[in-house]
Amino acid sequence: MKQKTIRIGTRDSELALWQAKTVEKQLNDLGCKTEIVAVKSQGDIILDKPLYELGITGIFTKTLDIALLQHEIDIAVHSMKDVPTALPHHIVQVAVLERANTKDILVYKEGLDFLNSEGTVATGSLRRQAQWLHKYPKHNVVDLRGNVNTRLQKLNDNNWNGAVFAAAGLERLNLKPQTNIELDWMIPAPAQGAMVVVAHVDNTEIVDTVSQLNHIETEICTHIERQFLRTLEGGCTAPIGAIASYNEQEDIINFTGVLFSIDGKQKIEVGKKVAVSEWKKLGFNTAQEILNNGGTELMANIKKQLKK
Repeated sequence: MKQKTIRIGTRDSELALWQAKTVEKQLNDLGCKTEIVAVKSQGDIILDKPLYELGITGIFTKTLDIALLQHEIDIAVHSMKDVPTALPHHIVQVAVLERANTKDILVYKEGLDFLNSEGTVATGSLRRQAQWLHKYPKHNVVDLRGNVNTRLQKLNDNNWNGAVFAAAGLERLNLKPQTNIELDWMIPAPAQGAMVVVAHVDNTEIVDTVSQLNHIETEICTHIERQFLRTLEGGCTAPIGAIASYNEQEDIINFTGVLFSIDGKQKIEVGKKVAVSEWKKLGFNTAQEILNNGGTELMANIKKQLKK
């Protein structure tokens, strides 16, 4: 029987193609034949509005979801943080690849003196905006959209002091400028630095093959973070951060989750250390703690503001 070629769906940005090629190489190493199918998502086309104003959950994944459901591709590769916590019917998570750097970084232009005075920083993320304003309330935060290359160019072209990026994206493309600092105080987006592969549930042969790429530690940690996000009902837009990590020596999971108001003035944080055996409900339980500690009212206010 002739071997089936696995069609790998991806967005057509440089970073998305890098991710798809990484999956392709790993599948080739398993002896699979592959082909990359690139498409443009609405999130890549509409660049003149902040993401939260578009009001679409999964704006970067919807086009590939449709291609999967219509069997135009066999799998889709995504930055996991872009993927809605509830997948469409008939689409399943097949593999989470080993995670890269989870941190956010500040790429700056002319020194860091502005951190002690007034300044302007760019980001398209409500989470980054809220955390920046929480730490630097005198600063101005402006919207920044586009793929990694576009955002770096916009930073260069404008009179901003700096812009916030995910370290993983810049590192994967060898685009990380020397003028950067790690924001070790900023809690990353749930699943930041992780790549996920999804497929049609009926395509059992593909599901079985691609599941061999799964990295269990990353799968568990990202599951906890995304469960936390889903329980808070944040979608991709509310200022929610979450990071789980596995401590092999002690066999425990460390987790930090945080919810901010959009202006950064309110912050509700939860931190937990639990035995690995307790991971399945950790995201849910910590989110409930936040909701019971003022998070329910804060989420209601955020939703109200985003509807305006």
